[in-house]
Amino acid sequence: MTDARVLGPGLAPTPFTAAEIREGCRDGRSVLVRTELDGLTSYHCDSFAAGDAEGCELTQVVTDASGTPVDEPRPSRVTWRELQEHAAFPADATTVEPERVATPIGELDCLRYDVRREGGTSTFWFATAHPGMPVRYRTGTAIVEVIAID
Repeated sequence: MTDARVLGPGLAPTPFTAAEIREGCRDGRSVLVRTELDGLTSYHCDSFAAGDAEGCELTQVVTDASGTPVDEPRPSRVTWRELQEHAAFPADATTVEPERVATPIGELDCLRYDVRREGGTSTFWFATAHPGMPVRYRTGTAIVEVIAID
């Protein structure tokens, strides 16, 4: 039996399958994200439309803190598999543990991925109730966090 979460030899299981991401990122879903980097805070929104069995149109736009666009939207066609691949980390450099965390969208049961890299460890929290991108991640001096899901 093949594990749909393991995308290749030497890779740790991803938190979600492509099918789970498709179910979690239905048309109309939007995710508002805050990024803190070097003392600066920025926001962007990812939204999903025109989903089908293979993928969807993912639109990203820079916003203000309320989610109001302040730049031109950047749409692109992505596959569910491509979105799953974003969380395919080397097995020998990755540890995965369950963790309950307080976030701006509530207290969530997550899978915490600690990924050791040349420049240090990056940590990703994937909320089990929200298939798709991590609800928080920390890498280098950046902290990125989902602050709203519609």
